Amino acid sequence: MLSASLKPPPSLAAISPSSRAPAPPAASFPSLLPSRGRVRLSAAASEGATVSQEDDASVSAAFEEARLAQFAADWKAVRADKEQGKILTLPVLRSNTGGLILKYNSMQGFVPNPLLSPAHWCKDPKRPIQDVTKDLVGSSVSVKVVEANEAEKKLVFSEKDASWSMYSSQVKIGGTYDGIVGSVFHYGAFVHLRFPDGKYHLTGLVHISEVSWDLVQDVQDFLTEGDIVKVIVVNVDAEKSRIGLSIRQLEEDPLLETLDKIIPLEPDLSPDSETASSPPEIELLPGLDGICNELLQEDGITDVRFGRQALEKRVVSQDLELWLSSVPAKDNQYKLLARAGRQVQEVYLTTSLDQEGVKKAVQRVLGRVP
Repeated sequence: MLSASLKPPPSLAAISPSSRAPAPPAASFPSLLPSRGRVRLSAAASEGATVSQEDDASVSAAFEEARLAQFAADWKAVRADKEQGKILTLPVLRSNTGGLILKYNSMQGFVPNPLLSPAHWCKDPKRPIQDVTKDLVGSSVSVKVVEANEAEKKLVFSEKDASWSMYSSQVKIGGTYDGIVGSVFHYGAFVHLRFPDGKYHLTGLVHISEVSWDLVQDVQDFLTEGDIVKVIVVNVDAEKSRIGLSIRQLEEDPLLETLDKIIPLEPDLSPDSETASSPPEIELLPGLDGICNELLQEDGITDVRFGRQALEKRVVSQDLELWLSSVPAKDNQYKLLARAGRQVQEVYLTTSLDQEGVKKAVQRVLGRVP
């Protein structure tokens, strides 16, 4: 019994397959096959991506809908601002060679260089406008809407229009300003007006006829861009936002300064003397007879006589012009000066009208006579 108990245990190899413990079923272990694992992960990622794309599309559609609604609201608002003539203060996003791009809520609008206030350019007239506009990026400017076309996606602002609304009430006929000459054309020159704050907010036109007492055939012979000039306001058209200026009216008419030198008043050449009529060798200015006959038709004018006649040293105008002398009336008699080319003719009016009445009478006559 003892020997039997000491017998070695049978080897594992000797155990028959039928006598071994059965292996656990394969299904009870998690699969570790890489290929099967990749397939499962790809399927999950594809499912998640599909969901993500659907979510993104939904968010994008909502965003686009909100964006279009904002655009529609902004176009409605900007049209209302235009109709009301509202002055807007808008930030400058960037500049290009043509002007400034401004931000209006969710939209962008454009200010062309010609519609900018002269205040920018006049700081340094010799500096290119493109350099000036670059300095405005990041700042804000006051503008008005001049075009809001939703169909063409066109939004245009004007700083000049805003400046007119803010400063034109300060401009009065007869007011004088220092100015800087801007653009010069054959018909006149635009002058930027310097206001008490030292800035140039508005621009007016000096017509060719108001440049000088001399005959002006080419404005560029008298004025150049950047010139400093002094001007007087002769007209303000609020409806058209225009200011008429004059340079020559701030200067004494050289004819009035030298009239007695051109045609000295001799004692025997007073208007009442028989020799006061025009010298026979010099004919009256063409059209002057007709004007004098019309003057006699005006109420309050009882007599018209011709006085001295002479030639100026320079041509002031080829057309016939009639001027009222600033010399006070004497014995109800006013003196007019008719001039054309170099020829000057005195005309004396006997009238019960005052100086303003004579001016209006002359204006009416000149309006009737071609």
